[in-house]
Formats: sequence, structure tokens, C-alpha cells
Amino acid sequence: MSKIRSARVIVTCPGRNFVTLKIETEDGVTGVGDATLNGRELAVASYLSDHVIPCLIGRDAHRIEDVWQYLYRGAYWRRGPVTMSAIAAVDMALWDIKGKVAGLPLYQLLGGASREGVMVYGHANGESIEDTIAAARDYKTQGYKAIRLQSGVPGLPSTYGVSKDKLFYEPADADLPTENIWSTERYMRVVPELFAAARDALGWDVHLLHDVHHRLTPIEAGRLGKDLEPYRPFWMEDAVVADNQDSFRLIRQHTTTPLAVGEIFNTVWDAKQLIQEQLIDYIRATVVHAGGITHLRRIASFADMYNVRTGCHGATDLSPVTMAAALHFDLSVPNFGIQEYMRHTEETDAVFPHAYTFANGSLHPGEAPGLGVDIDEERAARHPYNRAYLPVNRLEDGSMFNW
Repeated sequence: MSKIRSARVIVTCPGRNFVTLKIETEDGVTGVGDATLNGRELAVASYLSDHVIPCLIGRDAHRIEDVWQYLYRGAYWRRGPVTMSAIAAVDMALWDIKGKVAGLPLYQLLGGASREGVMVYGHANGESIEDTIAAARDYKTQGYKAIRLQSGVPGLPSTYGVSKDKLFYEPADADLPTENIWSTERYMRVVPELFAAARDALGWDVHLLHDVHHRLTPIEAGRLGKDLEPYRPFWMEDAVVADNQDSFRLIRQHTTTPLAVGEIFNTVWDAKQLIQEQLIDYIRATVVHAGGITHLRRIASFADMYNVRTGCHGATDLSPVTMAAALHFDLSVPNFGIQEYMRHTEETDAVFPHAYTFANGSLHPGEAPGLGVDIDEERAARHPYNRAYLPVNRLEDGSMFNW
């Protein structure tokens, strides 16, 4: 038995907010877990400090499954992003501890490597199609084998996925939510043009992806997917809001473009119908928002039965702790598809030193015991929390819409 002696929450903002849980055992072994929920960070920090940590002290750090069940079933109020992010932080930290005690990188405890590296995709974006293609060329030069394409929409002052900084994209940009304007009609006209230009410029040896960000109706998504079919996209992501999982059935009737969804999912139940009825091709649930490595492995195993592959969310609102955990998961699961990779700033990398590395379009988690990532608490203390919200969307007539 290796009892948990202490646990504490560390909130830091090296350019953006992160919530980290650090657990220490009576043997002096520490583990870290990510609990960041973009725009609602302090809700998870409070959940951990006020409700979870008191229940951890004295428990056996090696009983990961039992602790997970205790926090999930024992709370009575199950699921939801706050609860599942808190559980995920505990789960990651305990897996980190177990790996350190074993002296092995986590992927070895998950069954070993199923591949040599983890294919990732980068984010090419620009205010115009030309700008996006230029950014995509740069990613291809860097060795990326997969690139997400997002372009500004003529007539709209701002567009999701298009950043002011070409290297780093952070949508949570203001002390109160920024209000953006959206037009489905304008958007639907420009995306096929973007993909046509990309294929002409980049050829067919690079995977091309696109994120709709929940902004279409099922029939609109079907039409866009059909328009993109000649350019063979790797996937069309979050085409519609997935609250009604049946929506994807209608999209399937109209296009063979592969469909990806799930970055805001919290449990396997959010994707049960989508997976079981093969209405999607990639499940994008992530370690931090879907209950940690323990639960994400269940989702992947279930998906594997139905030829659905993983494609974990990997934006900058997930700290390097989650990225490390995702890479160990990605390296081990048989039905891995792709991993999103948005680079963190130098400030963030300094606060979270890590062992994972990028080469030839792929990431590898490294061979350090456990997750291979830590938090420099002295550096973290130099960056106090700074409230920041994700934007909201309105249609051109002023109606609230999906961001």
C-alpha cells in the first residue's frame, strides 16, 4: 500500500489559465494531473479543493480503478464537465505515481507501444485562403503529415480558428465574453474553395482536416461534406451540436466525408449511440474532460468494436500534463487515429517541463517514468490567475448562436 499523504491544487496563468492537481504519497512520490476547463477553471479548482481532496487523504494511491469508481459513483451527481475534469486530474496523477514507482513510462503500463510514434496535426489558418495555404505550406515543410485548415470568411470580421498569432491560438481572449458574428451562408461558400486551393498547393500526400465547431444543421453538414468529398478530407469535425446523436444519421445519408466529434464529451454515454451505430469515424474525447486515462481507455475499447478510431482534442487549453497523458494513451491503443497538437508557448513549457518530443509529423511521450511531465511550482507562482472567457456567437440579425 502507498497511501496518499497530501494533494493540492495549483492555478497558474503563463499566458493562459491552467489548473493542476499534485498528489504526494507517504513514500514521497508525486504525481500531476490536469484539471483545466477553459473559461470555468475555478469551478474545477473548487470542486477538487472543497470536495475531492478531503476524500483522497489516506487512500491507497495504487488502487486507481477503485478511486475512480469512488469519485464517480460516490458523488451521486454524475458526469458533467466539472466533475469529470476533477476526476481526470486525480486519475492522471495516480497513473503518474504508478509509473514512477514502477520505473516505467506510462505507455508501458498500458500494454506497451502499438506504434512507433503518434501522428499529429497542426493548425494552418489565415484571414484569407491565400494566407491559410501559406501557413499550410509551412507546416508541410516542418514535416507535418496532417494539417487542419481554417480560413477567414469574407464579410465576417472574425472567424473561429483564425488567430492573430500564427503559432499560438487562444480563443479565451477577454475578461468578459467577446461577441462574434456568424453567417452559415458565407461560410458554406468559402470552405470548398479553401480545400480546392489546398489540394492544388499541397498535393495528395498530406491529410487535410477541418473544424466546423458545431455551427451547422444536419442537412447543411451533409451538403458541406458532399462538397468536400472530391478533396478527400481526413475528417469534418463537430459538424453539428451532438446533443441529439441522431443528427449524425442524417449527415451520413448525404456524405461519405469522415466525421469526427467529441471534444466536449464527458463520458462514453455521450457517444454510445454515435459509436454503436457507426455514425462517426473518430471519437475526439480527451483525457482531461472525459474522466482521465481510466475512462478514456473504456471509450477507446468500445469504439474499437465498431471501427471508430481515436482523434483526441489537443488545444492549448489542455496543459502539457494532458498532452503527455494523451500521448501515452495514443501510443498504446490499437484504434488510434490521430492526435491534435497545438503548440504551447515558451512560458507554458517552462512551467510544465516535459519529456515528449516532435519529429517527422509525430510526437512521442518519451521514456521518463510516469507521465514524463511535471510542474515547476516556483515558476507557476509568478503567473497568477487571470479570468478569461471563450467567445460567444450571434447571427448577423443578432440572434444567439453556437460558438
